[in-house]
Amino acid sequence: MKRKGERWLSRAGAPPCSRRGSSTSAAVKKSRSSTSEDLEHLEHRDDLYLDITDRLCFAILYSRPKSAPHEHYFSIDNELEYENFYADFGPLNLAMVYRYCCKINKKLKSITMLRKKIIHFTGSDQRKQANAAFLVGCYMVIYLGRTPEEAYRILIFGDTSYIPFRDAAYGSCNFYITLLDCFHAVKKAMQYGFLNFNSFNLDEYEYYEKAENGDFNWIIPERMLAFCGPHSRSRLKSGYHQHSPETYIPYFKRHNVTTIIRLNKRMYDAKRFTDAGFDHYDLFFADGSTPTDDIVKGFLDICENAEGAIAVHCKAGLGRTGTLIGCYVMKHYRMTAAETIAWIRICRPGSVIGPQQQFLVMKQSSLWLEGEYFRQKLRGQENGPHRTAFSKLLLGVDDISINEVENQDKEAAEPYSDDDEVNGVTQGDRLRALKSRRQSKANAVPLTVILQSSVQSCKTSEPNISGSTGIAKRTTRSASRKSSFKSLVPQRERRKRSALQRKPSVAFCPSISRTKAVLR
Repeated sequence: MKRKGERWLSRAGAPPCSRRGSSTSAAVKKSRSSTSEDLEHLEHRDDLYLDITDRLCFAILYSRPKSAPHEHYFSIDNELEYENFYADFGPLNLAMVYRYCCKINKKLKSITMLRKKIIHFTGSDQRKQANAAFLVGCYMVIYLGRTPEEAYRILIFGDTSYIPFRDAAYGSCNFYITLLDCFHAVKKAMQYGFLNFNSFNLDEYEYYEKAENGDFNWIIPERMLAFCGPHSRSRLKSGYHQHSPETYIPYFKRHNVTTIIRLNKRMYDAKRFTDAGFDHYDLFFADGSTPTDDIVKGFLDICENAEGAIAVHCKAGLGRTGTLIGCYVMKHYRMTAAETIAWIRICRPGSVIGPQQQFLVMKQSSLWLEGEYFRQKLRGQENGPHRTAFSKLLLGVDDISINEVENQDKEAAEPYSDDDEVNGVTQGDRLRALKSRRQSKANAVPLTVILQSSVQSCKTSEPNISGSTGIAKRTTRSASRKSSFKSLVPQRERRKRSALQRKPSVAFCPSISRTKAVLR
């Protein structure tokens, strides 16, 4: 086995994988069933180096790397971190993939590093190993032109393995997506035009995916958008932000969204969307459950008839929303269920939960069949005057069941009302609250300041998330200290300040207004 220095010098004869360790005992093979806690008890593991190109390397190191004149080590384990709901840990979202690819390209083009080997290393945490390998594999697929299989083969050289990704449900998991599923999803997203980093807007993605700024993501750009369910009015309740329909309308109009599909109980009047010129549909099914055949067929029919983009929501915009969007993706782009779930989670982490995963697997073959029949009909009418009238093309498949069997439940679903689940906390409520609270914690803004800003904004005007010029930067530590300074002032100083504030010549309001600007 070659020493590390010799491996860089003799590149032509070097193997794509090298190990270096000081252990006298054989290395223990990692398995998908292993946990990070198990690995913490395994000492003296062999370091692993995987050559990606002649200048780029991916390494799994169990000790801190030593600097060398011809090597540049860097890690993203503590820089690009997944924000989990429960036991889920990845894959990292689209913005992090973009940031990582930009970082690698910048290092490879840097004049100061032209003679250095760029080594992306990760540590012993299996979850971070999987996310680091995911980023490296995405870079190989997007920028190096590697096939998903080639990228995956490099990463699993020898006995190397990575734990698969799980859903955001609470409790145990019995369905996983692998790195290979993610690489196939990225490759097909590029092929179908879902993914194009030349036109990707990083600021917009990171701004609007936050709970306080609307909480929505494009799954298919300019065609299919997933967002958190609106409420009757904008406010901060139980730790998470609620937005009214009017909050979304300017953005939707600017991006040619013409259709709104609601999957949860009524929490706002649909007339507020229809009066603004949108088509609005209700396809309710219970939180955390799977849709019926009629709901799937109705959803696909609505989407295939929509002239513009479609915005879909349930409560949190994750489970039910991701499931039905997944059905559309599988039917019209022939992606596997695992690839579909992987892509939706890369765009909107936490999507498709629990039994909804197996539901998509069960529907895969029948949706592919329907999609092929749909495309044949479309090709036959491509020269006709009503090419966009997709509903007419689906008349021939009315007798095909989504389950490949006749649907025996022909009874219409019972109507639902605002009184449903009034006192119950559902899966969507918990996920939405977790997302809002973790982002508030990441911004280091005290909850009291958030509440005060929310109350003041509700009294003046509803927050506007429609303008891209108002994209806020992350709150710095010093800014958060200023915003929370008032709560630290003694009672006597507060009385003095309140007396001074009555004078028109002195004003302490700008600090509060700056905090509000950050939160909007």
